[in-house]
Amino acid sequence: MTRRGIVLFAALGIAWGIPYLLIKISVGELDPAMVVLGRTAIGALFLLPLAFARRQVLVVLKRWRPLLAYTALEIVLPWFFLSAAEQRLPSSTSGLLLAAVPLVGVGVAFLFGRPARLTLLNWLGILVGMLGVAALVGLDVAGSDLVGVLEIVVTVVGYAFGPAILSKWMSDLPGLGVVSVSLTLTAIVYLPVVALTGGFPAQLPSPPVVVSIILLGVVCSAVAFLIMFALVGEIGPVRMTTITYVNPAVAIIAGALVLHELVTVWTIVGFVLVVGGAFLVTWHRAIAPPDPEAPPAELAQ
Repeated sequence: MTRRGIVLFAALGIAWGIPYLLIKISVGELDPAMVVLGRTAIGALFLLPLAFARRQVLVVLKRWRPLLAYTALEIVLPWFFLSAAEQRLPSSTSGLLLAAVPLVGVGVAFLFGRPARLTLLNWLGILVGMLGVAALVGLDVAGSDLVGVLEIVVTVVGYAFGPAILSKWMSDLPGLGVVSVSLTLTAIVYLPVVALTGGFPAQLPSPPVVVSIILLGVVCSAVAFLIMFALVGEIGPVRMTTITYVNPAVAIIAGALVLHELVTVWTIVGFVLVVGGAFLVTWHRAIAPPDPEAPPAELAQ
């Protein structure tokens, strides 16, 4: 990997690893729906002008049916439930549990009639990953937080279905257009939701929360997407997906350093098993090379 590739990889690992920390800070003062509205509106304002300039908006809107399904399953539902879960769970645990997305993706592939040819090593990865999730849920998460775990489950399922929809019905569409329109649609959906539920803050949130929302929208969504494009061009789409194994580590470190979240033995065991399982599940899987402009699932984190 070139020096530029290393820099881009490190930057993307941070940009996709810190959302859990930023969400945790934000939901301390804001309703989860308001957090989603804030980050999607900021991200849309950043990306939509670029998509219009490149004439990538109308071509995406013509495929409105799968676009709506993708937006609902990749952003609208997961981002709300992830924010809600972080009111109950440590940010590091949320990041670790979401590393199970590739495991669920195997089942989604079967449902979509595109079953992956799994080797014995892939099946071992599924087993290892499940043991990791069990370690986190059964030994590292208190029983009172199981509601938060269920909310993470919704997020994981959504993140697994989103790329499948993208691959089957929108793989030929420009990624910048898809993400910018999806962020815009999500913001439009949550605006009346926040208004009707009284989710708008009565006063200006504290500086850490304001900064967190801005970083979520600009860095973790918009800028991360642009970095992803550059990284795909530098090292290719397949090697770029290894960023998935970096994000949980960043989430654990950020939670421990900034929020002083407790890192237990089972946190480490769960990290090794979940990330190791995800790695084995995706090892040498026969898949068609993704479109360089197609956004991977991690972007929506």
